[in-house]
Amino acid sequence: MKKKIAVLFPGIGYHTDKPLLYYSKKLARKRGYEIVEVKYGSLPSGVKGNAEKMRKAFELALTYTTEQLSGIDFAAYDEVLFISKSVGTAVAAAYANQLAIFPGQIYYTPVVESFDAIGQTGIVFHGTADPWAETEKIKAACRQRNLPLYLTEHADHSMETGDVEQDLLIMRDIMQKTAAYMDESER
Repeated sequence: MKKKIAVLFPGIGYHTDKPLLYYSKKLARKRGYEIVEVKYGSLPSGVKGNAEKMRKAFELALTYTTEQLSGIDFAAYDEVLFISKSVGTAVAAAYANQLAIFPGQIYYTPVVESFDAIGQTGIVFHGTADPWAETEKIKAACRQRNLPLYLTEHADHSMETGDVEQDLLIMRDIMQKTAAYMDESER
């Protein structure tokens, strides 16, 4: 039996008990992944539109992540999967780069700045009504890296539209794509 680990990297205010990460965690657990949830300590507030605060939030989140994951020997695992949301996408990518490991990556609603660290492995989900990231910039960044991009029309930064029935259909679609990515063994 393969030894597998999935690490969840939350966003600011989007913890691992919110839908995208909650259901991803359940999918990973069902597939035999050991689950590790990163928890960030205090991060700056009011980061939207403030590049300096966003950079500081990223740096602090990366520091918290490095401390929390320092005892994990990723080389001891047959499969490593990082599941991340928003600023967590930058943290997951930067952490993988820092350790020179190549996990599977599931990026939920990355901000454009995340692509400073995101490489050519993984899948990306983005809503076209996301006020944190311009769709055309996300498309261009994914094209440049040959990353599969799943766009959801009219969805915001939480991949929601405000219509509960529609949001449930969106979540189902995202989780089906997430599960399919997890099932691609030997990434």
